[in-house]
Amino acid sequence: MEKTLVAILLLAPLVGFLINGFRFRSKNAVLAGTIATSAVGISFVCAVTLFFKLVGLEEADRTIRVHFFDWIQVSDFTASASFVVDQISGIMILIITGVGSLIHLFSIGYMSHDERPTKYFAYLNLFLFNMLLLVLGSNLLVMFVGWEGVGLCSYLLIGFWFSDPAKAAAGMKAFITNRIGDAGFLLGIFLLFTNFGTIEFAELLAKMPAEPEMLWTGPITIACLFLFVGATGKSAQIPLYVWLPDAMAGPTPVSALIHAATMVTAGVYMIVRMSGVFVLAPNVMTVIATVGAFTALFAATIGMTQWDIKKILAYSTVSQLGYMFLAVGVGAFMPALFHLMTHAFFKALMFLGSGSVIHAMHEEQDVRKMGALKALMPITHITFVMGWWAIIGLPPFAGFFSKDEILWQTFNSHLGNAALVQGLGWNKFLWFVGLVAAGMTAFYMTRLMALTFWGKSRVPKDVHPHESPLTMTIPLMVLGVLSLVGGWVGIPHALGNLMGHIPNLMEHWIDPVVSGIKIEHASKVVEFALMGTSIGVAGICAGLAYSKYVTKGLSEEELEQEPKGFHRLVYNKYFVDEVYFGKIINPLVDVSKGLWAYIDVAVIDKVTYRLSNWMMSSSEGIGSTQNGNIQRYAMFVALGLLGILSFILY
Repeated sequence: MEKTLVAILLLAPLVGFLINGFRFRSKNAVLAGTIATSAVGISFVCAVTLFFKLVGLEEADRTIRVHFFDWIQVSDFTASASFVVDQISGIMILIITGVGSLIHLFSIGYMSHDERPTKYFAYLNLFLFNMLLLVLGSNLLVMFVGWEGVGLCSYLLIGFWFSDPAKAAAGMKAFITNRIGDAGFLLGIFLLFTNFGTIEFAELLAKMPAEPEMLWTGPITIACLFLFVGATGKSAQIPLYVWLPDAMAGPTPVSALIHAATMVTAGVYMIVRMSGVFVLAPNVMTVIATVGAFTALFAATIGMTQWDIKKILAYSTVSQLGYMFLAVGVGAFMPALFHLMTHAFFKALMFLGSGSVIHAMHEEQDVRKMGALKALMPITHITFVMGWWAIIGLPPFAGFFSKDEILWQTFNSHLGNAALVQGLGWNKFLWFVGLVAAGMTAFYMTRLMALTFWGKSRVPKDVHPHESPLTMTIPLMVLGVLSLVGGWVGIPHALGNLMGHIPNLMEHWIDPVVSGIKIEHASKVVEFALMGTSIGVAGICAGLAYSKYVTKGLSEEELEQEPKGFHRLVYNKYFVDEVYFGKIINPLVDVSKGLWAYIDVAVIDKVTYRLSNWMMSSSEGIGSTQNGNIQRYAMFVALGLLGILSFILY
């Protein structure tokens, strides 16, 4: 029964891809969307069934392993097409298929006027198939197949409108940036196999040493560093985050799928899945926590200056992913997965909400040309408010519970303090960075709400916004409810005890399958103080943004004025892309052109051409002997025999 459910879970989106793929020229968006949505819906039903089967098992036996066939067997290396459904992958398949099905449904209305809707839905199904491979694989090789598959699909979907050179370039940028990270991921896999002789997750964990590596040169440390490089590519962390803001070039539902339920969560999932390996490399954990914290802060500063509604949400995604890496870096694996789940709800909601706004505004994305949409788009507005409340981390919405869990566990953790920063209270500093980033999040998300839905209307006179159709608003309403109640499965201990000993269900569910790291609970006073500080900072920053953009209001001239000074630096994303092109990409291109001109053309081509010319002239000389003259053939035979006899006799 379990084997059949896993097979259907995986194959339903693949079948949907094949059906729409063979009829890709069709422009019937409703039919294509119905096929694709039904395929993902079937997978969701299977995911729910498997999840409840897990719930019904004893805690020690909550693992469903399915082996389909032996894939590769060469000498000591074996890799099987095997899949695992446990507490970690069980949550992931619910997120992928549940949120994914809502995004598919939303796409039916959003892509109804597109020229290639059937091809779009085929790509969308293929994306989910590969993501399911990634999270369900029982070994690193199956994970890597899904890892590369979502990279391919991101290229196809981000550059879906490839007739626009900028959109095609965005797809290529995502693909190439991810290939850089994937090279590191592959090296990490090779190192683990070389040192431990297996790529199976369960076998790897069983072969890990009891004591952590304290040196930077240990095999586990180096392997984890390479794996983290792969994670920075997929999950858009410094320095490989640059592809994700440009991923907005694709259709808006694609942004929701990539940023919320699928691709960008892959790096976080991989580290949580391999938590037993990463905790043995405390130096790497410090690197991960530090990169995560500064990515959260760095992206939040950029989000405060953008005007494109999707770009604001994109930098918000980079920032929220930073929180997840901060969590795994300090050993808070449960909060990382918890925030991954709640973020899937409210970020998918906000991206689809932005898609509803863009649809109503006839593809306009500049928030300076919006305003006062609250009355014209009531459902979109109400659901967007729910997502806004969740992402800025105010109770009782989902983001409050997961974000605060990350912050207080960062404050209390002994990890994230490798030898390099021991004694500096590094975890306290990282907590402070996370707190500042949370305040910035509250500011720029309130700014987004104010400029889009509140205040005075700046909508051009020839644009007439209207509420979106039901196929688009129903997913918004479902995600709005999830953004409210999704965090209630992880009530903090201090708050749970105050409310009548409500257990932290997420903690009880995840802890048995992640590393043995146990972060001690702070005293209730400290926990409530941290909670209050977080809420207070978010509330103050949201109030400041509301005052600036609604109460006082900025004139259209003030909104349009050119940024200056530090604001100009942040508005231009710190010129990181320009530095990459000027200092890395263009010099590499110039060197490559030089190598092509002076090595490939001047040496290799000339040598091969001369060799081929010599061979051709030689063959022509030898070919002259093959002229069909029997007398000449007889002479050559006689001369040959004479030569042989001479050799034998002498």
